[in-house]
Amino acid sequence: MTLVSIPANPVPEGAVAGNLQTRDGVSLRFARWPPPPGRKGTVCLFPGRAEFIEKYFETVRDLRARGFAVAILDWRGQGGSQRALKNPRKGYVQSFSQYQIDLETFVHDVVLPDCPPPIFALAHSMGATVLLRATRAGVRWFDRMVLLAPMISLPGMRRMKGIRALVKMLRLMGLGSLYVPGGDASVLQQRPFAGNLLTSDPVRYARNVAVLEAEPSIATGWPTVAWTDAAFRVMTELSQPGYAARIRQPILIIAAGLDAIVSTPAIDEFAVRMAAGSHLIVPGGRHELLMEQDRYRGQVLAAFDAFVPGTPLYA
Repeated sequence: MTLVSIPANPVPEGAVAGNLQTRDGVSLRFARWPPPPGRKGTVCLFPGRAEFIEKYFETVRDLRARGFAVAILDWRGQGGSQRALKNPRKGYVQSFSQYQIDLETFVHDVVLPDCPPPIFALAHSMGATVLLRATRAGVRWFDRMVLLAPMISLPGMRRMKGIRALVKMLRLMGLGSLYVPGGDASVLQQRPFAGNLLTSDPVRYARNVAVLEAEPSIATGWPTVAWTDAAFRVMTELSQPGYAARIRQPILIIAAGLDAIVSTPAIDEFAVRMAAGSHLIVPGGRHELLMEQDRYRGQVLAAFDAFVPGTPLYA
């Protein structure tokens, strides 16, 4: 599938896009951009759940302006990558280990052969969680990682025991492909701007809605029972004593002060236990920090510039 270009969100120049085949037979869409002449280093972008490559075109331009090559993928089940179920709107995986397969395929087939080192990672939400698990397992592909609003826990998760038990029961009954109770094919990113939980920036929000209107096939609806159960399992894993302390990768975690999608206090607690990590909170920012107003988004980019070696002062 080619990249979707609209007047408000054109494809950055120099794009190379294509599809990868994972070892378990899933087709993944990817895109990459070379660095500016005379520069080296690559930033790999890893979106969150239900996101898509086109959503990050602005960030691609920001990173290339800083001298980096950029590479990005659509996780299985979203964007232009292969869907697991007949209903393509259903967000589905059996286990988050399948995302690890996506990550390995992307790195070995695109990043290592075609992207100049050093290699850095910039990941959001679910994508950040996938990278945390990979790093905890000993992966050392990235010199440094910047993780935005990682899915460590959900707001009020301690009060969700009933929901977690229900989801687990439904899955044991063979109903993992159903939408999570209360969910449907509607797309969170296409709801009216007023009252949305993702960003306070109406222009960037409208831009992302326009991309989905131009190409509805890259949209993903609510998660399924199986995805939700898998996510709860991963969040329980990350909450285990000693989990964060065993992560040795240099990491900067950036959380949003007004995040209503993932738990900022849980991110704070996790980050202070990391042996080689640091973190900060952007006051007033909502979950999608790279889609936020410039006054919040600029803080994220400034922190990235300060943390990633070789990033010139942005002039």
